[in-house]
Amino acid sequence: MSDLGRREFLQASGVAGVGFFVAGGVRGDEKKDEKASDRLRIACVGVGGKGSSDTDQAGRHGDVVALCDIDDNTLGKKAEKFTKAKKYNDFRKMLDEMGKSIDAVVVSTPDHTHAPASVMAMKMGKHVYCQKPLTHDVHEARVMRETAQKYKVCTQMGNQGTAGDGLRSSVEIIQAGALGEIKEVHVWTNRPIWPQAPKVTKRPEPAECPKHVHWDLFLGPAPERPYAPGYHPFNWRGWVDFGTGALGDMACHTANMPFMALKLKYPTTILGESGELNPETYPGWAKVVYEFSSPLSSAPVKLTWYEGRKDGKLVLPPEELLQGNKFSGSGCLVVGTKGTLYSSDDYGSSRKLLPVKDFDGFKAPEKTLPRNGKGDDGQKEEWIRAILKKDPKIALSNFAYAGLLTETVLLGNVAIRRGGEKLEWDGEGFKFKNSSEATKLLSREYRTGWKL
Repeated sequence: MSDLGRREFLQASGVAGVGFFVAGGVRGDEKKDEKASDRLRIACVGVGGKGSSDTDQAGRHGDVVALCDIDDNTLGKKAEKFTKAKKYNDFRKMLDEMGKSIDAVVVSTPDHTHAPASVMAMKMGKHVYCQKPLTHDVHEARVMRETAQKYKVCTQMGNQGTAGDGLRSSVEIIQAGALGEIKEVHVWTNRPIWPQAPKVTKRPEPAECPKHVHWDLFLGPAPERPYAPGYHPFNWRGWVDFGTGALGDMACHTANMPFMALKLKYPTTILGESGELNPETYPGWAKVVYEFSSPLSSAPVKLTWYEGRKDGKLVLPPEELLQGNKFSGSGCLVVGTKGTLYSSDDYGSSRKLLPVKDFDGFKAPEKTLPRNGKGDDGQKEEWIRAILKKDPKIALSNFAYAGLLTETVLLGNVAIRRGGEKLEWDGEGFKFKNSSEATKLLSREYRTGWKL
């Protein structure tokens, strides 16, 4: 089928064609001999760790035609499953060589290469699924959002709780006014669970790079540094040059439900405090207080983030807010004038309305959001459906939403670096009103050869 024929097919199959892309590929009651060219052609960048399941799920909804990873061992293992996919170590080369043979791209690399890979793909007209957090720094999040809009591509961020029925029903409950006027939100995590301050504050000793690891490609846009054990494949999260710490890792999950429910946009102020800072890793604990305006409240809404351990104890909200319940390792509280919603998991899926006696016999409000209920795979399914119907809004964590959420989350890391300085954020102007030094932390200089 020619490229024109494929485009005409995808356009015409906006509704009926969805049946081809259910889990497992061709639906049981459809033709078993559908041509491979009738399916979306997907390239996967980063195929180990979370990228392994992302790639497998992509393969259930389309044809994986290219695999890219900086680790030859990881790449080879995934290629054993997707035998027809072409293998690459450098996503730039992959997109240059195979651009005309790719419809969509899944990006599941470390945080610092999310934006370069995704933006390059979107500028080529490719639809993109990118893991959370969407980017490494605030400027990249703004660019991702604007690029998706400019090139009219369908996008989705991998915060899979968005596809959960529990999150969507909690959004509806809050927006229906069951909690009254919202006053404050508290969000916490037991992360970090990887090496960073206070135990790690300086770089490990350089070592010879294993032959199967392409270290220069792992670095990507990050500053030059020699290879050492302790960065790849997982512990990069705690290093400032590669990861976004506990806040970047988890808030796109845990703050997602209240952010969506309260229809939050740009924060007006951000104030951070933390354990001892160093230039290499994120701190051992931190607390960030955001203030927002929200259509669900006549007064500013305060959202407080808690992470890590201080003096050996988890940094958590005031215990009385739980009204006799116990803190989970990760969760959030949405506090209103009529009641409190307590979600005790990473994704906003669970829910308990407090005080319990006030919500006896509570009936859920009318549904305003579609139901998915398929979690991580459901995120991919909605993304594929958005592509087929040419409607980016079908994917609820599209970059118009996810870019704003990520931008807000990562402003917290800036506030942590400016500990104790209450920052006034001008979202439209993309700058801090009262701190030129904080504004400098919104972006980073890319290494030669790498660009957005």
